[in-house]
Amino acid sequence: MKKVVLAYSGGLDTSVILVWLKERYGCEVITFTADLGQGEELEGLEEKALSTGASKVYIEDLREEFLLEYAFPTVMAGAIYERQYLLGTSFARPLTAKRQVEIAELEGADAVSHGCTGKGNDQVRFELTYKALNPRLKVIAPWREWDIRSREDALAYAAAHDIPVATTERSIYSRDRNIWHLSHEGGLLEDPWQEPEEDMFVLTVAPEAAPDEPLYLTIDFKEGIPKRINGVACGAVELLTRLNELGGAHGGGREDLVENQLVGMKSHGVYETPGGTILYTAHRGLESICLDREMLHYKDVIAQRYAELVYYGLWFTPLREALDAFVRKTQQTVTGTVRLKLYKGSCTVVGRKSPYSLYREDYATFGEEDVYDQADAQGFINLFGLPLKVKALLDIEGLGISGYRSPDYSKFKRD
Repeated sequence: MKKVVLAYSGGLDTSVILVWLKERYGCEVITFTADLGQGEELEGLEEKALSTGASKVYIEDLREEFLLEYAFPTVMAGAIYERQYLLGTSFARPLTAKRQVEIAELEGADAVSHGCTGKGNDQVRFELTYKALNPRLKVIAPWREWDIRSREDALAYAAAHDIPVATTERSIYSRDRNIWHLSHEGGLLEDPWQEPEEDMFVLTVAPEAAPDEPLYLTIDFKEGIPKRINGVACGAVELLTRLNELGGAHGGGREDLVENQLVGMKSHGVYETPGGTILYTAHRGLESICLDREMLHYKDVIAQRYAELVYYGLWFTPLREALDAFVRKTQQTVTGTVRLKLYKGSCTVVGRKSPYSLYREDYATFGEEDVYDQADAQGFINLFGLPLKVKALLDIEGLGISGYRSPDYSKFKRD
């Protein structure tokens, strides 16, 4: 190999990897960093990469693409992994890996490399993207090759090779941050019985410390995509940044869960997703009046599969594209306004309206007999309940009693 493009964060691991790649393979190393909203983590990154030996540095702002092409479609699908996780890291990796492959092709690189460990999900997400987009590229995963096994080993390697390492105190938690969320793992969280310490949280205040007065806001959607906050048009980045601020200030968007990782182990993590939680809640509220029963119920069925595809790193697959086509069809009428109430960690829909609303107050009150004749209900119930009736008649003919009659447990003696 002559040239490698490294997915680079500037932390200890990727700084060591940069030097290790040059030492191990004698190759040129180009670094790529996707700006997905990490904030201050990006400061001084170019200078650090160059001083560590990178021949060229790419740092690209992908926040808008991240939201419009990855986060918002996942919201529109209603995809949530294992009931709680809003997939903030999961759909960030395919975008990063996709652009990494494009840069490798642009630079004529032979290989791509990442700093994911051999125990987590991210290695799968990166490498499935590489395979889907350019399987001819060699993949170098140092954590599966080298002798470094701990942070102490990495620090020793850095010292031996004069690699600059930040001297600030390291958090006991492993974190991943982007504009969509902030995840926390490790440290005290390795014991799922332990309640997270309050000083661990970064984006959200404690619900107990949130304002005593609720905050009301409105979000306008057009075909499932959020467009306005309180009537003011916003771009995707501006909109989510504002929702993060509002949700975080009111203690919203915290999730504590034990999840089943793709690699087979369970993992305990805590997530802060204040803006994303608001969007999911608002979007569901609008769909409740815009989608008919069959569409809404079937959409819930595919939402779980969509979440699995995203979590497993299968973004660039025909199935995900096919599910997206279905989701886009469902969103054609999801246009309107949702009013929400934020209060001490909760986010509640308190109003929704749409020009495509299927809810009609005059119908719901049953005031119009030409729309709903209550006498029709008898025939509907007779037909809908016919299988139950037939089974009960057969039970009575053979057993003398319906099979669904509850036994009288008071007649049974306890040992």
